[in-house]
Amino acid sequence: MKKYIGLSLATICLGLASCSDYLDKMPDNRATITTTSDINSILISAYPTAHYAYIAEYYSDNVAKEANPTYTTYQKIEDEAALWRDITYFDPDGDSPYALWEKCYEAIASANLALETIEQSDNKEELNGQKGEALMCRAYAHWVLASVFCQAYSSTNAATDLGVPYVTKTQETYNESYYRGTLAETYAAIDKDIQEALPIMNDGHITIPKYHFTKKAALAFATRFYLYYVQPDFSNYDKVINYANQVLTSRPEAILRDWATVGAKAINGSVRAMAYTSADDPANLLIYGTYSIYTRAYGPYGLAYKYCHNTYIANNQSCAPTPWGNRNSFYFNIPRYTGMPKIVMAKMAEYFEYTDVVNGIGNPHVMYPALTSDEVLINRAEAYVMKKQYASAVADLNLWGTRFYSGAAEMSQDDIVDYYSNMAYYTVDAPTPKKEIHVDYSIEEGTQESLLQATIAVRRILSLHEGNRLFDIKRFGLEMDRVCVNGTQVIEKIDHTSARDKRLAVQLPSQVINAGLESNPR
Repeated sequence: MKKYIGLSLATICLGLASCSDYLDKMPDNRATITTTSDINSILISAYPTAHYAYIAEYYSDNVAKEANPTYTTYQKIEDEAALWRDITYFDPDGDSPYALWEKCYEAIASANLALETIEQSDNKEELNGQKGEALMCRAYAHWVLASVFCQAYSSTNAATDLGVPYVTKTQETYNESYYRGTLAETYAAIDKDIQEALPIMNDGHITIPKYHFTKKAALAFATRFYLYYVQPDFSNYDKVINYANQVLTSRPEAILRDWATVGAKAINGSVRAMAYTSADDPANLLIYGTYSIYTRAYGPYGLAYKYCHNTYIANNQSCAPTPWGNRNSFYFNIPRYTGMPKIVMAKMAEYFEYTDVVNGIGNPHVMYPALTSDEVLINRAEAYVMKKQYASAVADLNLWGTRFYSGAAEMSQDDIVDYYSNMAYYTVDAPTPKKEIHVDYSIEEGTQESLLQATIAVRRILSLHEGNRLFDIKRFGLEMDRVCVNGTQVIEKIDHTSARDKRLAVQLPSQVINAGLESNPR
């Protein structure tokens, strides 16, 4: 395994900086941003170079502890996240809360610089495409921060839950002060940016679409955001359906993932994983590059066995049978590698950038699949369920299921409802993928809940290893148990989280707290 670069003195000294440094990292060439070409260039840096999957996946119920005392973690973050502790693991570039916080605000600073330059331009209307992209970048980075470091949005609690600082301008003085505000304020600001961006977006300035917020990628993100931004009148679900329709069009098959083709590719050599995140796959709507060693932890390597996605989790929970098939009929099969406890879906590969070829030192990178058409389809299915448009929800679920499982047949509404109605709720001693839902809005027993359980189960399979399962746990108030297992047998119950458990709002980096920003309650 190749070594990656260590901490520098400059990085260590960052702990002494003011809070503003973590919020307003400005590009060195700020003074030269004047032309359309300059704006296009700065938008390249308006995407985070860190992803949340390492943190979120280990926080979620997609991992369990292995009893074998010889198994170890690869990095301390696995112990801390899996046990829902405040994370002290520090990586200045990727995979740590510090890096995620810093890289998101660096992206926001770039977006703000682009927006300010556009506002001062004499040809603002000609720059609408760039303005829309910058607004979406700003909205997305703030959404990432809020989703990881805050509670899930709820109309009952958002006015008192802590948000994240919503930064809308570049830093003008060295010691500008910031405050977190409420989650309601954060979500309202994200909503404002999205609504301002969508009408003006066009892709004329984009040369490599999959690495930018195209109009289609922006609509895809909007389906996710408004699914989370539940309103008392359920009007958010109308937006999800509207935006999803624009992404998927009347022929969604044309842009959904061809699971049979990708799943037929070799696992060895990261061939399948590279195909999954390929810019050539029409299912990938937004991909961005990150500094990350995450594939070493979740992937098919002799590392990180102590906490992992193992047989116990896969069999009856994360990859449990659905009405369309079981794990053995996945086109995108997830094998258990010989001598390893991990069950791995090959989704992300490591790209290693050598800085010292002789000594094998350099920077590991992961291309993160941030938005996909398959997620949009399932988001629309959930919105249909909540609007009680059940036939449409079933059609979307069938479209996904028949493409994901070999030999799958379309299921009737009664088939799906009966399947999940007859399934027992999860308990630690008898695990199933069906967990009790705790939300502040009404979900009817019977058809509505069963179809919602189906979409939750499908999304868990679809998003495995990508980190989004944690967000479903938070927004649906699903309870979790962290257990130690020997094979498929639970030998120890380690800990439990309840709905709205305070620990599920990941603690802010200590450097940010020490600089004066309010910490999450514990």
